[in-house]
Parts: sequence; structure tokens; C-alpha cells
Amino acid sequence: MKKTDDGIAAVRLEADVLNGLQKKQKTLPSKYFYDERGSQLFEEICRLEEYYPTRTELSILENHIQDITESVGEETLLIEFGSGSSYKTRVILEHANELAGYVPVDISGDFLFAEAEKLRSEFPGLHIYPHEADYTQTVNIENHGEQKRVIYFPGSTVGNFIPVNAREFLGKTAQMLQRGDGLLIGVDAKKSSEILERAYDDTKGITAAFNKNLLLRLNHELDSTFDIELFRHKAVYNKQEGRVEMHLVSLSDQKVRVGESEISFKEGESIHTENSYKYDADEFVALLADYYSLENRWTDSREWFNIFYFSVR
Repeated sequence: MKKTDDGIAAVRLEADVLNGLQKKQKTLPSKYFYDERGSQLFEEICRLEEYYPTRTELSILENHIQDITESVGEETLLIEFGSGSSYKTRVILEHANELAGYVPVDISGDFLFAEAEKLRSEFPGLHIYPHEADYTQTVNIENHGEQKRVIYFPGSTVGNFIPVNAREFLGKTAQMLQRGDGLLIGVDAKKSSEILERAYDDTKGITAAFNKNLLLRLNHELDSTFDIELFRHKAVYNKQEGRVEMHLVSLSDQKVRVGESEISFKEGESIHTENSYKYDADEFVALLADYYSLENRWTDSREWFNIFYFSVR
């Protein structure tokens, strides 16, 4: 079976893409944003002035790091979903005592292993076990002599799931853990449309490039024929659903080939590429109540972002 550059089977990628593009509201799975270029662009997004989540979450980590590392504990295997550059995780690794190891899990293999090598040079005494995988599927992590496991899921990435799927996904995640193990998770809070839309449509156009890079990936890996100049990035806050939506809007009537299929677009028709749900604190705790018990919550002065620590029931 032919493999794509980042280890995902091309046949699975094509099936997922065609399934989404043949719907009435065309969609593409947001997990495919993160090829090597997509991962690099997202790191740039995280440094943008408009994109408050990263710096807000980082400030919470830095201000409450002692409490957070005490919750993580010693002889713990820290498993991070969607690790990327492990930028925020470094704050934990610098302060956590006697971790059994760190397992960064990411779908972009080349990027993952390169970052793991950087971490090994920065933390020579820490056991690092990079694991290339789609964490939305079943992930089997070997035992590394740990007494406890903590899943770390920063960046409000859980917001990419619709709430019922977020609940199901984190319920399955609990099955990787034992009673008393932990979930450390970042969750973005609801706020004004102006703040949210600016965060997902920056003036430098980095988020637009990130969104369009998904089409470039399909051109490269599936020999598709998307002309990215004929699509416009759009971000809008859907207050009723409590989510920011990202779309790629067709600027003309056009046809695009994907594999052996031809997809037609009308001018103004969009591909819905990502959701980012926002949660009030009580709303998120209630979502996970069947699987986890809330142990602690840390937030910023404006309560724009929350970091939760749950234990498995």
C-alpha cells in the first residue's frame, strides 16, 4: 500500500477526503492540516498577536506550575496528544520531578521525530518515546515502568471535536488509563465574536495559509488539482453552536479532480475545514462527568482559558 510522506495510508486519506467533499456541506477532516508544512505554519500561528490561546495557556502554566506538576506527580508517564513542537510541555518538563518518561504523540512523523531529538538534547536525563499516530484512533502506549499515567492534551484541541464526539473521544482515552490516572487538558472559554474571529483570521494571513495548505497537501499526496488562488479563507464565530468555524470559500464555479473523481464547486460554496468549540468551565466538567472527576482548575485573570486536571473515575 502506498504511504503518504507522513505515514498515513494514501488510500485512507483519499477516502476521507472524498467522503467529505461529496457531502451537501463539503468538509475536510482537520486532522489532515498537520503535514510538516502545516505543523510549521501552526507554530507561527501560535506566536501571532491575535492568537491569544497559546500565550494565555502558557501564562497559566507558568503561574501555576508548582500545583500543576504536583498534580502530575512523580514516576508518571506523561503522554501528550498532538505534541507538535512540545513548546508548552517544556514548562512542565522543566519543573516535573522524576517523570518515568514523556511520550509525544503526533500524526506528523518527520516533525515529531525531529522535535524529539531537540528535546533529548535539552533534557538528557528524561526518557522520551515519540509515538507517530493519529490520536483520534486507538493509541497503544507501551508500559515504561511508570506508576501512573497522565494524558496531556493542551491547546484546546479538544474544541475541534463536536461536543458529543469530544465526550466519546475522551471516554475512550480514559480506557488507556487506570483509576487514579490523570487527564491534564487545556480548554478555550467562550468570549466575544470580535476576539474569537480575529484570533482565527490574522492580519498577516498565516491562518489563511495554514487553511489553504490543506489543499496543497492534497495536490501533493493525491495529485488533486486545487488552485488555492481560487479559494478564500473565512473564519466566523457561530454563537448558537459555541464554535469558531473555518471555511475555504470557492471564488468561482470550478471543478477539481481528486483521484479518479471530479468535484464541482459553485461560486461562494465552502469547504468546512475546522470547528473550534469554546466551553464555559461548568459546561466542560459536566461533559466528562461519566469518566473523570475534576481535581483542579487553573485560569487567567480574564478567565479566557482554562487548564483542568481530572482523575479517572
